[in-house]
Amino acid sequence: MTEETKTSEPQADPAVSVVGPDDGETIVLGTTRMRVLEDGSHTGHRLAIAESVLAPHTQGPPQHRHARHDEGFYVLSGTVRFTVGDEDYDATSGTLVMVPPGTPHTFANLTDQPAVMLSTFTPDLYVQYFRDLQAVLIGGQPLTPQANIDTMSRYATQPATGLT
Repeated sequence: MTEETKTSEPQADPAVSVVGPDDGETIVLGTTRMRVLEDGSHTGHRLAIAESVLAPHTQGPPQHRHARHDEGFYVLSGTVRFTVGDEDYDATSGTLVMVPPGTPHTFANLTDQPAVMLSTFTPDLYVQYFRDLQAVLIGGQPLTPQANIDTMSRYATQPATGLT
């Protein structure tokens, strides 16, 4: 039996994870509050899910590319500006944005209202990135673009260069 076969077979007594509205790990990154709903520990590290609240006029991370994971964003409320390469997309409530590995992207809330989105990470690799960023802030260091890029590099992610 291959390792792939083992992980895809149903388990005899699978554990169900239920995260209530006041549960989950909270990560605060400046004007963004993230609630980790699934960090991969209940999915065999295949999937992580987080809810993020972007305050008005919140700039996102530097435009970047992931080498090893897909990232999905479902806008629950507000408007989020996604920049993919040199194209901008204003995603409103009910919009899903899927970003495959290798695709340059970033996001921001340019409006006067908060925006809420549900994010997926497949596999769960990138959840620790957010924990590491929070540790930088808790340690009293500013979250500079370079600190962000340095942290990204530990999770198979690089800044997208040559883009405007």
